Amino acid sequence: MNTHFYSNQKPPKRKIFLHMVDSLIILFACTFSFGCHILTYHAPYNLLMLMVEILFTLAVHTIFSLLLRVNNIIWRYAGSYEYLYITAVHLFAGIISYGISVFLFRNDMPTASYIFCLLILLTLIVLSRIVYREICLQKTTPTYAADAKRLLIIGAGSAGSRLLEEIQSSRDCKLKPIGFVDDSNQKIRRTLHGIRVLGRLSDIVTICASEQIDVIYLAIPSLSQDRRSEVLAECLKTSCIVKTLPVIPDIHDKNNLISSLRNITPEELLSREPMEVADNHVTEFISGKRVLITGGGGSIGSEICRQVAACHPERLVLVDVYENNAYDIQQELIGKYGDALDIEVYITTVCDMNQLNAVFAKEKPEIVVHAAAHKHVPLMEQVPAEAVKNNVFGTLNTVMAAKNAGVQVMVLISTDKAVNPTNIMGATKRICEMIIQYAASLSDTTRFTAVRFGNVLGSNGSVIPLFKKQIANRQDVTVTHPDIIRYFMTISEASQLVLTAGAMAGGGETFVLDMGEAVKIDDLAKNMIRLAGLTLGQDINIRYTGLRPGEKLYEELLMREEGLNKTPNKKIFIGKNIPLDPPVFEKQLEDLRTLVEDPAVTPEAVEKALMEIVPTFRRVPQNDVPAGTAEN
Repeated sequence: MNTHFYSNQKPPKRKIFLHMVDSLIILFACTFSFGCHILTYHAPYNLLMLMVEILFTLAVHTIFSLLLRVNNIIWRYAGSYEYLYITAVHLFAGIISYGISVFLFRNDMPTASYIFCLLILLTLIVLSRIVYREICLQKTTPTYAADAKRLLIIGAGSAGSRLLEEIQSSRDCKLKPIGFVDDSNQKIRRTLHGIRVLGRLSDIVTICASEQIDVIYLAIPSLSQDRRSEVLAECLKTSCIVKTLPVIPDIHDKNNLISSLRNITPEELLSREPMEVADNHVTEFISGKRVLITGGGGSIGSEICRQVAACHPERLVLVDVYENNAYDIQQELIGKYGDALDIEVYITTVCDMNQLNAVFAKEKPEIVVHAAAHKHVPLMEQVPAEAVKNNVFGTLNTVMAAKNAGVQVMVLISTDKAVNPTNIMGATKRICEMIIQYAASLSDTTRFTAVRFGNVLGSNGSVIPLFKKQIANRQDVTVTHPDIIRYFMTISEASQLVLTAGAMAGGGETFVLDMGEAVKIDDLAKNMIRLAGLTLGQDINIRYTGLRPGEKLYEELLMREEGLNKTPNKKIFIGKNIPLDPPVFEKQLEDLRTLVEDPAVTPEAVEKALMEIVPTFRRVPQNDVPAGTAEN
């Protein structure tokens, strides 16, 4: 609500009117209470002295009202704070006037009369403001046009109540509130500001149909992510426009909820609570340390840089082969932290062992996060040798450089595609995990660990940015298969997991995140089309393209041989390692290096070599679907 104590925008006539009302109330309260005492007890009293005392009381209250600007309050938007404020001002003024009156006039009026006077005064003052506020609201109550949109508000709590008040007090209201829905048994069938609670959240679809609702506002900022996703899924079953208040920490203007309303984002449809990480634990792990991040300019690498920078490292070192991304994150962090952050950028590839050793020797990092990798599944199918060079031997180079430099902790970023891989990229990342396990078995100083998670929302190559682009251009939204499912997490969560894993690392573990429920990509695409205000089959289509080479219908986070061990964080687990024979693994890596460095090597030869190292790497039949479009 807007409460301005020091505004000069109020018309003077209204202030004068309110001061006059206050004066009449004060005169009435004093005359009535003192008169009652005199008439009841037939007490002798000097009439002139009584009038002087009443006028003095009026003067004290008026002075306090003017000094503390009571009537500068915009009473149309007043809440409990404003009513408490005016009560406190007049209560204080009454106590002061009583004390001075007793001292100056030395009257025989009992204290009870003054208390009675003050109670009448405070009651009437507050009642006058309530009446005044209601009159103001009645004057501004909108008259709904015939084409006004019919509104349903989800949540009859404090946020829903305030939102309705703002809508009802708007002069050019384009919405006609029809009702609320709320799961509280105490609110069902009751009214709030004249608007009825029509049913529960499970009744949204039915109510929208029966009441011809055009717009839905979700006004429960404290709703959990899981429940929020369920409610939004119900809303998307209707043809209504859907807007929501952000979660409580993201509401920037708590005095104007209408301005905080926004469109639903695709991320909100994913039924998953954000992972909570012990920030102090991560901060202690990072603070005062020299941290090096390979692939620091990428989508995940750059977010890790942001989170590391916030933990006050001694020095932050970025290693990336693509200078534009590295430059962007460098400038962003310099702009935010200035000289408070010591940051350095090296443009080089992790495939260059000599250059990597030189960087490590110069910077002497204590913590290394290895995010550099080729991650695009279909592209790596076309150039498997390059995938091996960058992913496998880039990781091996980074591991050896970390070991040589005496790094304390190295964290590898892996993927769920490394589990029972069906593509080149997944197979190379599985070998990267094996390299971490191998290095941990040989090192007594450096703690090597890996982090495995699913798809990252908003990262380069993620499906959501692709869908957004296709929808914006009114192109067919391309889904590989109607039954394909994926796990999702946010970039922020992925980055937190990486840093938390580093802080927890004992050496050789593969950390796995509880990623919640899998998401059907076809449903996600349909919901994104709805969120854009488009109708599937009329404004835009979904076109099924068939699974791409190496692509699964579903992803896994654990191999059959692996189990899970708990960690202090209830959403982070440790996969049990599959036994590894170091001498055999070393020989396999040597043979693989020789193979991919041969310019004449064929993709088939590389694939065969990967299958020998990763026994769980198997090609699966492509569950293609005929070319066509989705039904609404």
